[in-house]
Amino acid sequence: MDIEEAASNVVPATHKSVEVDDDGRSKRTGDVLTATTHIITVVIGAGVLALAWAMAQLGWIAGIGIMIACSCISILTYNFIADCYRYPDPVTGKRNYTYMQAVNSYLGGKMHVFCGLILYGKLAGVTVGYAITTSTSLVAIKKAICFHEKGHDAYCKFSNNPYMIGFGIGQIFLSQIPDFHKLTWLSTIAAITSFGYAFIGSGLSLAVLLSGKGQATSLTGVKVGAEVTEADKIWRVFSAMGNIALACSFATVVYDIMDTLKSDPPENQQMKKANVVGISMMTVLFLACGGLGYAAFGEHTPGNILTGFGFYEPFWLVALGNVFIVIHIVGAYQVMAQPFFRIVEMGANIMWPHSDFINKEHPTKLWIFKFRLNMFRLVWRTIFVVIGTIIAMAMPFFHAFLALLGAIGFWPLIVFFPIQMHIAQRNIKVASLKWYALQLLNFTCFLITVLAAIGSIREISKNISKYRIFTYKQ
Repeated sequence: MDIEEAASNVVPATHKSVEVDDDGRSKRTGDVLTATTHIITVVIGAGVLALAWAMAQLGWIAGIGIMIACSCISILTYNFIADCYRYPDPVTGKRNYTYMQAVNSYLGGKMHVFCGLILYGKLAGVTVGYAITTSTSLVAIKKAICFHEKGHDAYCKFSNNPYMIGFGIGQIFLSQIPDFHKLTWLSTIAAITSFGYAFIGSGLSLAVLLSGKGQATSLTGVKVGAEVTEADKIWRVFSAMGNIALACSFATVVYDIMDTLKSDPPENQQMKKANVVGISMMTVLFLACGGLGYAAFGEHTPGNILTGFGFYEPFWLVALGNVFIVIHIVGAYQVMAQPFFRIVEMGANIMWPHSDFINKEHPTKLWIFKFRLNMFRLVWRTIFVVIGTIIAMAMPFFHAFLALLGAIGFWPLIVFFPIQMHIAQRNIKVASLKWYALQLLNFTCFLITVLAAIGSIREISKNISKYRIFTYKQ
C-alpha cells in the first residue's frame, strides 16, 4: 500500500462530528466556478506575457495554430483525467486523491513511480521559478520608476536577491495554510490579478498599434539574416513551441482541484465544464497577448512585454502590471506547493502516526487571527521555502532548468498518462481506429516535448558558461 492509498483510509478525528462525504472526509463544497478559478490561477501565469515572443518566432500561421491545437488537446486530455478521478467507474467508483494514485489504479505500480518522479519534481521546481519571476517583476517596478525619472538610457540595474528574500519570507507565512481546500480566497485574488496584467500587456500593445507605431510582422516569424542565423531560428522555434505547449499545464494540481468539488452533480461532469471554461478563457488571453504583442513589436518583441521593457510609458501602468504579476504568483506558488506539502505530510503521518510533533494541532491566536499550528508543518515547510529561495538566488536563470522540467513533464502528464488511463478505463482495443488516433496524438506531443527539452538544454549550457553565482543584476 503506497502513501496515497494509506492516507485515503485515514479519517481525521475532526471530521467525525461534521457532515461527511462518501469517503468519511468533511463535506466538499467546491463547484464549477471555484474549479475554474483554480485552473485560471495556474495556467494564466506570467508566462502569458512571453507568448508575444513565441508568436514572433513562429509567425502568425504556426503561432495561432499551435496555441489553438494545444488548447484543444488540453481540453480532451484533461477530460480524460476528470473521468479517472474515481476508479473503476467515473461516477460511483473509489476516489483517487492524487494524480499518482489514479495512475496506480489504472496503469499499475511502475507507471505510478514514473508519474511521481515527474510530478513532484516539477512541483518543487516550479516554486523556485516563481521566486525568480516575482523578483524580476519587483525589480521591473523599480526600473520603471528609475527610467521615468532619469530617462530611458539611464543605468537602472538592481540586484534581485533582496526581493527573492522578501518573497521567501512571505511564502513562509502563507505556507502555513493547512491544505488546498483553504486556498479558494487566494486563488480568486490571483485569478483576478492575472487578468489584470494580461489586459495591461494587451492594452499597451493595442495602444502602440492604434498610434501607428506597430512593427512589420510575418506569416512565418523572425526572418533569417544578419541578426538571426538558421541555427538560431531553429532553436527559437523549438523554445517557442515549448513555451506555448507548457503554458497550458495544470496537471500537477488537477486532482487537488477535483478533490474540492462536491459530489452532486458528479465531480467529473463539473470538472469537464471547468476545463472547457478555464482553457477557453486561457486561449482567448493567449491569442490576445501573443498576437497584439507581436503586432506591436514585430521581430524585436521582448521576452516579456512588461518586465522586458517593451513599454516605458505610462510608467505607472507598467509598474501596476508588474504589481499584478507579483500578487498572482504569490497565490499561484501556494496552489502549486500545496500538493507537494500534502504528499510529504501524509507520508510522515503514516510513518509516525503517534508523534505529537508531526500530528498534533495547537490552537493558536495571533492578534485577531485564530489558527491551528502544527510544528512539523511549520518546520518542514519553512525549510522547503528557504532552500527554494536560496536556489533561486544562486541561479536566477533557473527558468531554463524549469523549462526543462516543464518540457519533460508536458508529454507524460498532459498526454501520455491521460490517454493510457482512458484506454484502460474504456477498454479500447489495441489496433482499433480510436487506439491508433490516440497513439498518433501521443507520439506528436512526445516530439514537441523532445524539441522543447533540447531548446532548454541549449539555454542552460549558454547561461552556465557566462554566469557568476549570487551576482545577477537585472
